[in-house]
Parts: sequence; structure tokens; C-alpha cells
Amino acid sequence: MESEILPIISIRNLKKSYGEKQVLKGINLEIYPGQVIGYIGPNGAGKSTTVKILTGLIPDFEGEVFMYNKSIKDDVVSIKSQIGYVPENAEIYEVLTPLEYLDFVGKLYGMEEDHIADRALKLLNAFGIGSNADQRMDTFSKGMRQKVLLISGIIHNPKIIILDEPLSGLDANAVIMVKELIALLAKEGKTIFYCSHMMDVVEKVSDRILLIANGEIIADGSFEDLKAGGNQTLESIFAKLTGKEESNKEANDVLNALN
Repeated sequence: MESEILPIISIRNLKKSYGEKQVLKGINLEIYPGQVIGYIGPNGAGKSTTVKILTGLIPDFEGEVFMYNKSIKDDVVSIKSQIGYVPENAEIYEVLTPLEYLDFVGKLYGMEEDHIADRALKLLNAFGIGSNADQRMDTFSKGMRQKVLLISGIIHNPKIIILDEPLSGLDANAVIMVKELIALLAKEGKTIFYCSHMMDVVEKVSDRILLIANGEIIADGSFEDLKAGGNQTLESIFAKLTGKEESNKEANDVLNALN
């Protein structure tokens, strides 16, 4: 008898309020090794709050979150050391070089110094910025800094990688490479939690898409499952399920206001 595959992330009745405003209203999810989860929703739906709870940045919440079969409430430091995270708006130490910054990040994850230097240089070369390894990052473009952030999120080879708008500032070739990388990481059994507003990318990279609105999951399935209702793109599914099917009328109203 084959052993049962256990979820690597379990979320049970997750709730979060800020004052009287309830942002998450009882999220229940099980996420398995090797899944690429596309997590989408309108502004204010609860995406960022979910991500911050999963990464241990928000410790006070109702419900339970288990990662690696450990409660994040009981063992947050250990769990944080075993996940990779690329935030949407990250502060990077621009006075450092990429090698200095990645050495700092690697040591936070408990990596050996020689191992950090070797892997950091290989990753910088793979991302096409190896020649800038010893250059201060205050001279870097947004895309170059984003590549360093992506490397910092995977340098310790985590099994869970949480990406919040990871393609911000990247050129077209880098976007293609990162999409390919996500697929390869998933094939190696890594779990990718991908939060983004870029529907076309989510549609292509995700094997499971979660749509959150008003603090609740309102759709959960593959793109093929979600489009069974007749919608042909993730954008049209999103618009229908979130009640934003009048985008064309809104755009025309803006145009008319200019005339």
C-alpha cells in the first residue's frame, strides 16, 4: 500500500481582523508538495494578509496554520528558516554588493559561509548578473535588484517558496526564465505559493488557482476547472466571480471624462 501524501501547508478556519474590519473570514486549505498555487483576488480581498501570516510576519490570528506538520504559532522561527519569501515591496540594502547581501541572507538561514559564496555566485551568473556580483546595488536598475531578491528567496533551497508579485521590474527575457524556473522547481517537489495581479502569468504557471474575495475563497481549482463555466481567460473568470464585469464600461467612462 502506497503511503499517503500529506499536505505541506494546512490552513484551518483562518481568520484575521483589524479592529472591527474582518479581513479573513475562515480560510480552509490544504496544499501539497509540488503544487504551484496561484493566489489571486481584488485589492483588499485578504491576499497580503494571508501571505504575511504564512511567512510569520503576522503572529496574531484566529485558526491554525501548519507547515511541515508544525504549527506556525508554536514554531515560527524554525518554520521561517525553511521557507523562501520574495515580498512585493522589499527593502534591500543598496549599499551592499549582491555577494555581501546574499552572504547576510544565507547566514540568517544558517548556511555555511563557503556554501553561501559558491551558491550565490552560481545563482547570480544564472540570472545574468554575475558580472555585477561585487558592484554596490545602489547603481542597479529595479530589474537587477529584483533578481537579487529572487535569489535571496531561494538561496537556501527551501521546499516552500512564497512569491508576492515576483516579476516586478523584470524584462521580458527574465520573466520567461522565472516562469520556466517555477515549473522546474515544482517538478523537484517544491511548493510555490504565487500571489500576483498578472492574470496571464498566473494562468500559465499555476496548476491550482485560488481566488479570494472579501476574505473568503470563492474559487479553487485548475484553470481548466475554472473555465468550465464558459469563460476562456482567467481575467474573465476573475471579473465574473468578483462582480467586476463592467470594466469596459468603466474604461469608457474614464475616456469620456477626458473629452
